Formats: sequence, structure tokens, C-alpha cells
Amino acid sequence: MLSKTSSPAKAGVRNDQELVDDYLKGNEKAFERLLGRHKRKVWSHIFLLVRDRELTEDIFQDTFIKVVNTLKSGRYNEEGKFLPWVMRIAHNLVIDHFRRVKKMPTVRSNEDHDVFATIAQPGKNVEQQLVNVQIDADVRKLIDHLPDEQRQVVMMRTYLGMSFKEISEHTEVSINTALGRMRYALINMRKMITEYDMTLDRM
Repeated sequence: MLSKTSSPAKAGVRNDQELVDDYLKGNEKAFERLLGRHKRKVWSHIFLLVRDRELTEDIFQDTFIKVVNTLKSGRYNEEGKFLPWVMRIAHNLVIDHFRRVKKMPTVRSNEDHDVFATIAQPGKNVEQQLVNVQIDADVRKLIDHLPDEQRQVVMMRTYLGMSFKEISEHTEVSINTALGRMRYALINMRKMITEYDMTLDRM
């Protein structure tokens, strides 16, 4: 009797990694449970970024197609971090969408953490170049070389126009932490400009 009652209880609280392992062993229902467990949070995250239900559905489906393909190809190595991994895939697909349709705006912030204004301190010519182009290719390269957490904040703040409150909610950190990541990102970007002697008006 004890084993019979304990087995369903254990099955009911299987963690994400256990479900991933089950899915990789051929249990399709394990993936259905993973999807059911996390779909609302992933969908809501995408919708807040794109503000369009139809587009959200498309990116949501693309996210889980990529998840399935990665799992089945044996390239999944995010043990214990399934949801953050899925959220990162969804976020990157949103960024890819805005880049593809060339609708990613250059956001000028009223706050003290405007990436374009801050890294452009060496001179007005650089600032003008950064502000006037849609998304400067050299700036994108700088951002791509940032650590993941810093790059995510810069993308959300500068490209998607999210407030630091929204960023803190979606990255599940405090507002001060989000601000700190932005600050360190700007410091690192300025260092890269100096280190590589970059001239951002060279196109």
C-alpha cells in the first residue's frame, strides 16, 4: 500500500530535468507536461515584448520547435535550467524578428542609462553616428560580445524600450540589479571601443 501511494505522488512532482530525461527516452507525454507547466510564462514574456497576439503565437511555436529540435539533436546541456533556457530562446527569437523586419527602434531614454548617449562620450561625431543609423552594426557587435546577463538588459532597454521595472520582472531580478547590469554593460562597451580602437563612423 505504501509503495502504491508514494509512486503517484513522486510522479506528480517530477522536476523539469526529470521530465526532459523522460522525453529523451521517448516519453512524449513528458514534453507535454513541460509545455503545460511553462507555456503561460513563456507566452506572456513574448507578448510583452511584441504586443501582438498573432506574432506572439508564431514566436511561441517557433520557440518550442527549436526546443524540441535541440533536445532531439542531443545538444541540450542546460541541466537544471530548462525554463531560463527556453526563455532565452524566446527572447532571442523576438530580437531576430525585429532585426529581420528592421523595426527595432533606437530608443532615447530620459534616464541616465542611455546606451547610445553613454558610450558616445568621446565625441559628438560618434554620438551622431550612433543615433542616426537604425541600428549601428558596430554597436551590435559590441553588444554581442557582452556577457549574457548584460546583453539581455541592453537589448531589452535599448532595442525594445522596456523600463527597468519591466526588465527586472522579466529577468526576475531587482531593479537595482538590472540597473547594475546596464551600468557594467556600458563600462564594458566603452572598454571595447578603447581596446580595439574602434571608429564607429567607419562603415
